[in-house]
Amino acid sequence: MKVAFCGSDNASAYDISAGVLKNVCFVDALNLVPHVFLLFITFPILFIGWGSQSSKVQIHHNTWLHFPGHSLRWILTFTLLFVHVCEIAEGIVSDTQMNSRHLHLFLPAIMGFVAATTAIVYYHNIETSNFPKLLLALFLYWIMAFVTKTIKLIRYCEDGVSFSQLRFCITGIMVILYGLLMAVEINVILVRRYVFFMNPQKVKPPEDLQDLGVRFLQPFVNLLSKATYWWMNTLIISAHKKPIDLKAIGKLPIAMRALTNYVCLKEAYEEGRDDPQSIENKIPSVWLAMYKAFGRPILLSSTFRYLADLLGFAGPLCISRIVQGFQNDTNPPHVFSPLRPLDPSDSYLSSQDFLGNVYVLAVLLFLALILQRTFLQASYYVTIETGINLRGALLAMIYNKILRLSTSNLSMGEMTLGQINNLVAIETNQLMWFLFLCPNLWAMPVQIIMGVILLYYWLRNSALVGAAVILLLAPIQYFIATKLAEAQKSTLDYSTERLKKTNEILKGIKLLKLYAWEHIFCTSVEETRMKELISLKTFALYTSLSIFMNAAIPIAAVLATFVTYAYTSDETLRPAEAFASLSLFHILVTPLFLLSTVVRFAVKVTNGYFSWGSGLATLSNINIRIPTGQMTMIVGQVGCGKSSLLLAILGEMQTLEGKVHWNNNCDSPALPEREQCRNRYSVAYAAQKPWLLNATVEENIIFGSPFNKQRYKAVTDACSLQPDIDLLPFGDQTEIGERGINLSGGQRQRICVARALYQNTNIVFLDDPFSALDIHLSDHLMQEGILKFLQEDKRTLILVTHKLQYLPHADWIIAMKDGYVLREGTLKDIQTKDTELYEHWKTLMNRQDQELEKATLERKTLRRAMYPRESKAQLEDEDEEEEEEEDDDDNMSTAMRLRTKMPWKTCWRYLTSGGFFLLFLMIFSKLLKHSVIVAIDYWLAKWTMDNENKTVNSTNFKSSNKSCNVAVFSTLCGAGIILCLITSLTVEWMGLTAAKNVHHNLLNKIILGPIRFFDTTPLGLILNRFSADTNIIDQHIPPTLESLTRSTLLCLSAIGMISYATPWFLVALVPLGVAFYFIQKYFRVASKDLQELDDSTQLPLLCHFSETAEGLTTIRAFRHEARFKQRMLELTDTNNIAYLFLSAANRWLEVRTDYLGACIVLTAAVTSITYGSDSGLLGLGLLYALTVTNYLNWVVRNLADLEVQMGAVKKVNSFLNMESENYEGTMEPSQVPEDWPQEGEIKIEDLCVRYENNLKPVLKHVKAYIKPGQKVGICGRTGSGKSSLSLAFFRMVDIFDGKIVIDGIDICKLPLHTLRSRLSIILQDPILFSGSIRFNLDPECKCTDDRLWEALEIAQLKNMVKSLPGGLDAVVTEGGENFSVGQRQLFCLARAFVRKSSILIMDEATASIDMATENILQKVVMTAFADRTVVTIAHRVHTILTADLVIVMKRGNILENDTPENLLSQEDGIFASFVRADM
Repeated sequence: MKVAFCGSDNASAYDISAGVLKNVCFVDALNLVPHVFLLFITFPILFIGWGSQSSKVQIHHNTWLHFPGHSLRWILTFTLLFVHVCEIAEGIVSDTQMNSRHLHLFLPAIMGFVAATTAIVYYHNIETSNFPKLLLALFLYWIMAFVTKTIKLIRYCEDGVSFSQLRFCITGIMVILYGLLMAVEINVILVRRYVFFMNPQKVKPPEDLQDLGVRFLQPFVNLLSKATYWWMNTLIISAHKKPIDLKAIGKLPIAMRALTNYVCLKEAYEEGRDDPQSIENKIPSVWLAMYKAFGRPILLSSTFRYLADLLGFAGPLCISRIVQGFQNDTNPPHVFSPLRPLDPSDSYLSSQDFLGNVYVLAVLLFLALILQRTFLQASYYVTIETGINLRGALLAMIYNKILRLSTSNLSMGEMTLGQINNLVAIETNQLMWFLFLCPNLWAMPVQIIMGVILLYYWLRNSALVGAAVILLLAPIQYFIATKLAEAQKSTLDYSTERLKKTNEILKGIKLLKLYAWEHIFCTSVEETRMKELISLKTFALYTSLSIFMNAAIPIAAVLATFVTYAYTSDETLRPAEAFASLSLFHILVTPLFLLSTVVRFAVKVTNGYFSWGSGLATLSNINIRIPTGQMTMIVGQVGCGKSSLLLAILGEMQTLEGKVHWNNNCDSPALPEREQCRNRYSVAYAAQKPWLLNATVEENIIFGSPFNKQRYKAVTDACSLQPDIDLLPFGDQTEIGERGINLSGGQRQRICVARALYQNTNIVFLDDPFSALDIHLSDHLMQEGILKFLQEDKRTLILVTHKLQYLPHADWIIAMKDGYVLREGTLKDIQTKDTELYEHWKTLMNRQDQELEKATLERKTLRRAMYPRESKAQLEDEDEEEEEEEDDDDNMSTAMRLRTKMPWKTCWRYLTSGGFFLLFLMIFSKLLKHSVIVAIDYWLAKWTMDNENKTVNSTNFKSSNKSCNVAVFSTLCGAGIILCLITSLTVEWMGLTAAKNVHHNLLNKIILGPIRFFDTTPLGLILNRFSADTNIIDQHIPPTLESLTRSTLLCLSAIGMISYATPWFLVALVPLGVAFYFIQKYFRVASKDLQELDDSTQLPLLCHFSETAEGLTTIRAFRHEARFKQRMLELTDTNNIAYLFLSAANRWLEVRTDYLGACIVLTAAVTSITYGSDSGLLGLGLLYALTVTNYLNWVVRNLADLEVQMGAVKKVNSFLNMESENYEGTMEPSQVPEDWPQEGEIKIEDLCVRYENNLKPVLKHVKAYIKPGQKVGICGRTGSGKSSLSLAFFRMVDIFDGKIVIDGIDICKLPLHTLRSRLSIILQDPILFSGSIRFNLDPECKCTDDRLWEALEIAQLKNMVKSLPGGLDAVVTEGGENFSVGQRQLFCLARAFVRKSSILIMDEATASIDMATENILQKVVMTAFADRTVVTIAHRVHTILTADLVIVMKRGNILENDTPENLLSQEDGIFASFVRADM
């Protein structure tokens, strides 16, 4: 066929005798001029621009500046491109009817498409370069294009061409578009004044784009990049080479930061409060405030969703028209009726004829899918971004509320840490999910109404039957969804209870092991786990039913509709209606799926009555004054209210009556400058229970204050911290972990005191800072830290202490008893006014001022003796192995990333943990189900084709054939529904079985683990295995696995069916498959990194909320609320940016897989139309191609999710590989006498002990003999091995040489449980468990009430417990927080007495008790334990002066071993030095 611009079959085409503009061909040629002009002008500029820069990425984004009308320009250009496509298609279809090629029909349109594409590329480059003068070329182009198109439109009007002709409509639309684009260009000139004006406007880019740290560019890029997430390409591709870290994702844009959104939400909330129409005292609606603050983006998202849903109906409509056009052999799709048949160059195509072309319909279907998916992803993104903004605002509001909580709210259990974590981690995320569902819920009615109308159009009354099935089953689906929510809530409650018990076990694991109570507490956790599993079974059942309903409803609806149609309709069922209806049923089911997812005084207290919230006064009639610049000591017995008094002054208790007055004289200008610089309202506070941040030692000490090297050194020296810092792996830059878990009690205490000393505040509160320190450290802290550092600085100090020997140093003393002030004044005042109290103190002090100087001198001599240089060197050598081991393990500062391929081995281990039978049943039922679903659709195609091809008119044959088709179709549908139920149940049951087995194995492995494991592994890390990881295994992996298998099998069956219908499709599938492979390959790696970032940034946020709640008193005392708020905002923004990038990455994937799916639909349609022979298979192929579009991204998403979730299984498996303690012994439990050990005789023979096989010994060839009933004291410096010796009695450490023989039996031969259950111990840190007092004293329930009361009486607790509601059954809160530290230690003493063991070991048990109570306890031990062997690890040396035997240890060896009298007689002995220092 000849090719010519105006065609070669009509000579008049080149005739211009009637006028140039009267010639249609010339007018078309004239339309080429603007396009050629633009290409000629812009190409050199584009090439010069690209030539000067190797990559457009190198232009930094601070130059990205949107010109006025930016978004409108992009929308108009995209519309113009679409119209150009229609113009090209119309020209090509028209040209096919000509005898020769008429290039003027489509060539100008092709050039117009190229020019429009060039125009937007050119504009983008000019915009990113911020050089608007070059836009003049575009302005000229729009004018020329507008003029030429207007001439063409006028020509059509003169020729009488009407709106019914497509070419006229296209030309008219293009005139409007070119006019609008010209107006946009004029607006840019008027606003920016870059041409025709003297002073062009200079505009700076937004603040975010000038910040190098902002990497999230979605709000700033052009519309095409926004729609396709093109700007994410660099990050996702680079993730394959280098892990994505926080630096790579940068900071949040200002508009998305938590502070910005908090202010916005707060203002909206305050508006509701200030509204004059609102009822007085009525709390404003948070929902209304949320709508005012975030309503606009939600409405935008809903608009996008509506557009997407309406475009979704293009699929069924196009399938119907394509199949109908294909099977209509008598009226082929290429029919063309020219308006003027005599003039081929003057021929026009009507819109109806154009849309009757099946190839045109295929292209329109492709474009509709592209647009629909773009709108859908835009809706998702806007909703998620709004949800993130809302979450940030809510977290800031919650945090502000936490900072205002009273301490009584927390201590009395009104608000627990669990509730706070629940608010932060779960409730705010649920609100985000609710926002995500909102547009979907609003779009549901539109989808259902439109779907039913179209179904009725195709299938008449039978469509109503199918719709009725869906509507009737919808309430069942809703009922299942509500039950699912209830089951999830119930599961969450049991999960919280289980975690609480697990947390208590982990915190008290040392005590549980020493008392051999692991099995009791393990059983308790298992009982709660069984309740949780029952709830999980319910959850799994409803999840299965939900999945089943989603899969079965469309099958049931299709069955009801087509069977009804077969028997009620006079017409036969045709492929066009059948497959269009099938596609509609899939659309209708989507909304239903959503139903299943929804002198001068510093401080004065007058007439104060304070309570912890119970209404009963804990402190009564408090009238005290704290002198400024002096040291006030508060003394009294355990539980008398000393700590409560401090907290009452700080405002942490509920004030029933009276007032606390703070002196404001510090604001006086007469004060020296040094005094003025201090923040008067800030109080440096060190709590009795040390509170540390999860940060470095240095950060814990300076606590947000400016770093002053000289002051820092003075403070660390005053608190004797430098030797401890030197032993840490990274010095003071060592992260000290969760709650200081890798530090001793004394080290934690001294860091808290150092923090209080370092702060530049007038007032310092120290709550029993000596409780966890030995005598030397206490003396050093008193002399250097308090008397020297604080007193020289003239700071006001309030010191709560049991160390009465320091009373002579006090300027003011407050003596307390039973919640009221017994005496107040100087020591001299009390001596004269209350001689009896003074004499009582004097007998307890055992110390005079002259002896203090002597003790200080001897302590210095002793320190030189105990810390020679070689000793320090040896200590460093001993720590080298531990440091090497810690380097090999996970470092708390560095997140080690294992960037591997899909963890198939872990997947297999998880699948097999559910049982091989269930695994086989799941695989078999899944394959069978999808085979049946394919068979249903194939049979429908065969049925409809039989109707089309029937030539026999026999009524009987028709009837029998119809009955046969209906019977087979019904059988297949029934089988499909049953298999849907079986597969959904199988997956959930397999997941539940796996979860049950994994948790059981993990709990038993952890609880039987060696104590060294708990010393070296942070508590939070272990707890995370039982919380987050167990939750993933319980509830997340099964649905992900089900979704992955369903999506994968659907896609594979779809591709198989399309290939069966059109084998040529396989050729086109190869490049699409390659593209899909690379998309999923890059996405999986990036998604894994971003999910890890999201998880890792959420943990510090949760920890910060927990730390704040635990340290409220300290934070408020220091007045550091603003700093902690700022830190919370930073952590929130960090977590939000990680989640935002993860969401953007998901959109990046979905856009690309959706576009790939659209390409599959186009390819399937074109190949089927061109090479297909069967309209039924064509409809089936198109239906399955649309299915691929829906499920392709879910394959990748689920694969990526499963890969991340398998990380939880991998972490749990790493704990399962840990070695347990050897609980077996060479002796059987039955061989051990029931009353062993009866005498309490202990022989230590050449004992060598180490913590692990690869560590150096901590005890070296220790030999000792302890007679039955003997009272033995063991003393020595920190690290001397005395605690290790106490642990050796219980085989908590590795005895690799020598032996301990108790009553004639080597303890290494005994079963571990038997050994530990026969001995008693009291630890330094008092541990109580939530429950009752009875449970804490006797968890095995073996003792009578009389014995328990006897134990309480011995521990001086009987009267206190009797006064409690319930007595022995009185409630003990988590950790025993409703009792003071001293009271908790007394409970531990009572617990030890309850166990009738002939051997008691006291490991520094009196550290937290005042001296008076301690003396009473010593007498109790001597009387109540008179017939038992007592081994005391001495904290205060004077406590073992009455012992029968004293053992002095140093560096794992026994240096001295004799009676106290003999050792004291050796004046140069170490024990004698200890005693002189402690007198």
